[in-house]
Amino acid sequence: MAKSQLINKMQQEIFYFHPVNTPIKVIQTHCSIVFLTGKYAYKLKKDVNFGFLDYSTLEKRKHFLEQELAMNKVIAPELYVEVLPISYTNDTFVLNNSINVVDYALKMNQFPQENLFINIFEAGKLTENHIKELGKIVADFHQKTITNDYISSFGKVEKIALSINDNYRQTEKYIGIAQTAEQYQETKKFTDNFLANHQDIFETRINNQKIKECHGDLHLKNICIFNNKIQLFDRIEFNEEFRFVDVMYDVAFTVMDLHSKGEKELANIFLNTYLEYTGDWEGVIVLPLYLSRQAYVRAKVTSFLLDDSAIESEEKERATKTAKDYYDLAWKYTQKSEAKLILMSGLSGSGKSTLASKIAKELNAIHIRSDAVRKHLAQISLQEKGTDDIYSPQMNNKTYGRLLELAQILINAGFTVILDAKYDRIYLRQPIIQWTKKQQIPLEIIYCYAPFEVMCDRISQRQGDISDATPEILKKQQEQLEPFTEEEKPFVRKINTHH
Repeated sequence: MAKSQLINKMQQEIFYFHPVNTPIKVIQTHCSIVFLTGKYAYKLKKDVNFGFLDYSTLEKRKHFLEQELAMNKVIAPELYVEVLPISYTNDTFVLNNSINVVDYALKMNQFPQENLFINIFEAGKLTENHIKELGKIVADFHQKTITNDYISSFGKVEKIALSINDNYRQTEKYIGIAQTAEQYQETKKFTDNFLANHQDIFETRINNQKIKECHGDLHLKNICIFNNKIQLFDRIEFNEEFRFVDVMYDVAFTVMDLHSKGEKELANIFLNTYLEYTGDWEGVIVLPLYLSRQAYVRAKVTSFLLDDSAIESEEKERATKTAKDYYDLAWKYTQKSEAKLILMSGLSGSGKSTLASKIAKELNAIHIRSDAVRKHLAQISLQEKGTDDIYSPQMNNKTYGRLLELAQILINAGFTVILDAKYDRIYLRQPIIQWTKKQQIPLEIIYCYAPFEVMCDRISQRQGDISDATPEILKKQQEQLEPFTEEEKPFVRKINTHH
């Protein structure tokens, strides 16, 4: 039977065995159709074969719906219910009937559409707190999700190149329609060069077990709030190459999606929260490749709508503009920006982390807090209170050494970095000053200060912060503080955070 007849039937109240809200809303993507009935949502796969995705037979649609159910039950068990057969019996379509099956539907608990992150954003209600919580949830998901030798093999340059080159091959036909030939060639040249010149980094990512079974499509349309929790859903089931990926692939999708909506500050908050909770700051090196790739994929998927005969011409015009915007964004990620180093300095409670976070949003910088680095080195949770051992002189040296190492790695990769620590001793500041001078890297030292009582109050009132500072520790810090030398003073900007 024709799919159009089934679609019509699934928009009728009589098709379901439970009360529905009419009219039933239908959402179409390039590969699926979703019916919102009120309490439940039902998803059909379209009869399509894009090469990277093949739902062209009944057996394949059943298999991939079952895969989708199994995979997403791991990350959103409260959303996913079951896969149901649809039969054609006595001249009508019947849900959950196994005689003469013509299709299958994935049944899900329906969340209010206003709780979808894209709709929260469009209503102007997506907050920094939402994004910080999302960063922690994605970090937790990536730390728990599986990897093995087979999954890790997808991190090989040849495998990554295969997937990326498929994108270029599949979009050649849209040159002159949604992107220019020059843009196409420059974007492709960037990814070709990146893969060729960073082979050692991709090997390191494999060795550090950063290739995992991820989400694969982590943008705002696949994140929602259900039962008062942020849920990641619609994990990719149809293609291992899109799911067995570097964790930064997932991160890049969310960052890119926020960028595409003009939300650079929220993107920065998400990225820095994720990095702080995982400690995977080196992963930022591969981020430009995946940012460009994810924008290009959204451009490609949107371009496919131009070939769909079921899509109206007005919608195709909108799709052309959207695809063009994504192709533009993919190209912009290939342009390198000038990096600089900002050193935050000041005692605990001086407001340096608050100010560093603000500057990071403005400059799209990577903000690295010594408290997080220290706890990752000690292999304890960021929320766990550190023992005296992790504040020993030896651990201090390791922490500040790691901060310098990360700054060198990320600045060499073209990122502006904010190192957020006390930097209250000359011997801690000197290696950074020497390195930036030698490499001719712009350096700014921002020294934050406030009255002692104010700093004490701030420390006492902290809740849920990763710092272990106390008023007693602050008093010791104040006694040991070393003033800036004549060599350091030209780099220093002092800010009174009490005003």
